[in-house]
Amino acid sequence: MLRTIAELIRREVKDPRIGLVTVTAVQAAQDLSEAKVFVLPFGGSEAGPEFLEGLTKAAGFLRGEVGRRVGLRHAPRLSFEIDETFDKAARLTALISDAVKRDS
Repeated sequence: MLRTIAELIRREVKDPRIGLVTVTAVQAAQDLSEAKVFVLPFGGSEAGPEFLEGLTKAAGFLRGEVGRRVGLRHAPRLSFEIDETFDKAARLTALISDAVKRDS
């Protein structure tokens, strides 16, 4: 599902608010009624509110196409969130580095 969504956004969605997107993860409910799609603007650039608005507007189209391409009888409702995993990891690494420097 992750690859299908990434490909659809890259090739089929023409909304200028979105631009280039990296789909980092998809968390689907057990019954596949909903799927949370974690995204980052390509190159780590800042994502304004219009970025998520564009993806949300394309969610209906993406849902239908994902259902067809993956072969699901009922495609999940898609919601989009900015993936903050990399930012959190960078902050933790910086904190650890600072603590090690102080102890040395």
